[in-house]
Amino acid sequence: MTREMKDSGIEWIGEIPFAWKLVPFRYVLNERQEKNNPIKSRERLSLSIDLGVTLYAEKTTNLDRFKDDFEQYKIAHKGDLVMNSMNMIVGATGVSDYFGCVSPAYYTFYDELEDHVTAKYCEYIFRSKTMLRVLYSLGKGIYAIVRGDDRVNTCRLKVAKEDLKGIIIPIPSVEEQREIVKYLEKKCSEVDIVAEKTHSSIEEYKKLKQAIITQAVTKGVRGNRKMKDSQSTWFGQIPSDWEMRKIKYIFKIQKDIAGEEGHTVLSITQKGIKPKDLSKNEGQLAENYSNYQLVHIGDFAMNHMDLLTGWVDVSKYEGVTSPDYRVFELIDKDNYCSQYYLYLMQMCYANRIFYGLGQGVSGLGRWRLQADKFLNFSITVPSYEEQKEIANYLDQKCLAIDELIAKKEQYLSEIENYKKSLIYEYVTGKKEV
Repeated sequence: MTREMKDSGIEWIGEIPFAWKLVPFRYVLNERQEKNNPIKSRERLSLSIDLGVTLYAEKTTNLDRFKDDFEQYKIAHKGDLVMNSMNMIVGATGVSDYFGCVSPAYYTFYDELEDHVTAKYCEYIFRSKTMLRVLYSLGKGIYAIVRGDDRVNTCRLKVAKEDLKGIIIPIPSVEEQREIVKYLEKKCSEVDIVAEKTHSSIEEYKKLKQAIITQAVTKGVRGNRKMKDSQSTWFGQIPSDWEMRKIKYIFKIQKDIAGEEGHTVLSITQKGIKPKDLSKNEGQLAENYSNYQLVHIGDFAMNHMDLLTGWVDVSKYEGVTSPDYRVFELIDKDNYCSQYYLYLMQMCYANRIFYGLGQGVSGLGRWRLQADKFLNFSITVPSYEEQKEIANYLDQKCLAIDELIAKKEQYLSEIENYKKSLIYEYVTGKKEV
């Protein structure tokens, strides 16, 4: 039987069941304003889009550099709704299963119910597709932090606490909240299992691609052949007719400062060298791009300052890039195949060979490949004909794998959108449990 609906008068909500109420968020949950001073907990909690609230001690990636001054943090109790003010616009919201301390940039809210069902219900509301758009519209920024080297870092959009509290949300009875939460936990868990399997499949394809590249640039693609010791820990056995040669005899580093504005600004991303859209005010911005270095079509450019998440690519564009990056080109373009050496350089990133040559303070993200270490590192040199043969082979193999990965990533995006739409339909009463 279809239940009676009414117009909420709020665009993102639309129609809701007649018995439901529309309530400002400030009257739905209580704000917890409990400081960790004096220290009540040294259990640091982290908040992510995918996992919600987790123990920081169990994190292995994306470590967000917690400070050791525990008195600066806030307390979150088990059952609290924790929201990252700087990242809630993309779904960084979750109910905590732990008692611990959280960043002062986080907001914490609680209900008086033993099973914390209203907090859990609100978590779903703030993760729904249309609510994320509302939060985005409330975001204030972009915040710029001057670094002192003619560049600034930009921070994420922040949703002010008072703006958050003023959002009107649809609220059913506590009994119906329980039914909705129970149903969504079941359905979202099913979607998450499919998403995890899809994500794992994508990672396996990426590993396969990397294994194929590594095999090709270190062993060739001509099947069984006589091998020899490369005298390199990193490359092991190589074909007997290959050479090992230092990078300084194959490439030369160039650093030509633009000296003027007006050039296309290029970023080095893990998807390659891309023109930067300065109008979006995202990422690192410079006060003056005349100090950036020129990059020409066909030049290699690498982020040698970040050997874990940095990358190397051959530019398809004329432009400028950060003076901190390394731009280099082949000395003899007639006898060295650019595409072969691109695969080899990227293999050195992916297999952490360059990381092994780096130095610095890795815990602070300062792990760099110094120029002398880079130039004096020996790499494989097949004949020019075989370089082209390997590059063509890898182009075909990688294209096929990339197409499979793209299809799975599209499917992953579709099921994530389905999950957000599902949540929206139930937390606004469009569908009934």
